Amino acid sequence: MALPREYTNQACSMVRALEIVGERWTLLIVRDAVFGVRRFSDFVEHLGIPRAVLTERLEFLIGEGVLERVPGPGKRSEYELTAKGRGLWPVVRALSAWGDEHYAPSGRRRVFVHAGCEGEVAQSGTCLRCGEDVTLTETVMTPGPGLTPSPEDGQVTAILARPRPLLRPIH
Repeated sequence: MALPREYTNQACSMVRALEIVGERWTLLIVRDAVFGVRRFSDFVEHLGIPRAVLTERLEFLIGEGVLERVPGPGKRSEYELTAKGRGLWPVVRALSAWGDEHYAPSGRRRVFVHAGCEGEVAQSGTCLRCGEDVTLTETVMTPGPGLTPSPEDGQVTAILARPRPLLRPIH
């Protein structure tokens, strides 16, 4: 039996947020959208998520205004973060930093860098070199010491293992 999505009788902003992004896979979809994944098939490849689950999560995130469906090349639709969805970047960055600190024995998989001066971006979003607050569009994702690509990695994983500006579509 599936757990309900709603936390009834809880009057808290965090509860409302968890009702939107607290289900399994949802924050990983948001993370991948920040990384530039836009196509349904690319989400499936990179996350290994069941297609039916991905369909449900994408439709839910569209309904909540976190993602929007946009025209892609050819007749296919793609998924793009809205301003509301991009507002989740500090959450994704903080959870990544927390995971790196506590569960990455071989080091961080990704390092976020300020495109303006190439300084590392702290968990707070501040550039450690120049001290500026770094926006999502000024952030470059680079491989960290814990990222060990494998020959079995798919195309999306290989693309995301190279330095790249966040939000730039992977195609």
